[in-house]
Amino acid sequence: MQAPNSTAVRTALWRALHVQLDAPPHLLEDTTGLQLIAPGEGWQQRPDMDPVFSRRVRAAMAARARFIEDLIIREAANGITQYVILGAGLDTFAQRNPGVASRLRIYEIDEPGTLAWKQQRLIETGYGISPSLHFVGVDFEKGQSWWDTLLQAGFQPDLPAVIACTGVTLYLSREAISQMLHQIAAMASGTRVAITFIVPQELLEEEDLALQKASTQGAKASGNPFVSFFTPEQVLALARENGLKNASIVSPAELKARYFADRKDGLTPASGEMFLTATIGA
Repeated sequence: MQAPNSTAVRTALWRALHVQLDAPPHLLEDTTGLQLIAPGEGWQQRPDMDPVFSRRVRAAMAARARFIEDLIIREAANGITQYVILGAGLDTFAQRNPGVASRLRIYEIDEPGTLAWKQQRLIETGYGISPSLHFVGVDFEKGQSWWDTLLQAGFQPDLPAVIACTGVTLYLSREAISQMLHQIAAMASGTRVAITFIVPQELLEEEDLALQKASTQGAKASGNPFVSFFTPEQVLALARENGLKNASIVSPAELKARYFADRKDGLTPASGEMFLTATIGA
């Protein structure tokens, strides 16, 4: 059975490291992905898991996930009942928030092999598969449409949803990103969107330069090279070109102010990622 790709595994392990190494209060209590992966002894000694080297990136991964969770929990309280995760990887929202998940139809979109592996591990670890979860396997290499497959899985296009896409656009071409945004812009009024983008090197804080260089080299070596980098202005222009009229940016500085301002340990997130957010029809 196909294991999830290295990016999904690394992100889940970083979320677990945040809980294991950083002082409370934690932005996110997520060791579920670690349980699913069940890495062998010594996984914390991997170079990318080094406590010092990974500190800012694991903080960024926790902040990214917390931002999305705050959004879906808020929108579920406001009556939205559909949650779509584009590039779900080892997302564990449903396992950690069963009360909220029970009020939603959650569509996890990813490669079929990754989703099959995840379903098997959820059963093996005793979590089981919530009735809320709908696994939507899409073979992107064969040109399958995520939108068509999502509709086949029971998604109701006339109802609003939350659409989250994190850690994906850096692997996509500008054309592929445009197609995704264009499809999202045509969704039901009231749909909330949150998508991450990676900023170019010149916008990084100096202490993140080595981190991005190592990440770029590692991605290339693993066969999943980084393709797309955007400034905030470029992201907003791309959003407007594809029909997202009221898009806005949530910068790393805003995430830092929102989630890290009162910390006593100096933990801060890496500066390499920003959110594009929008509400359809607003």
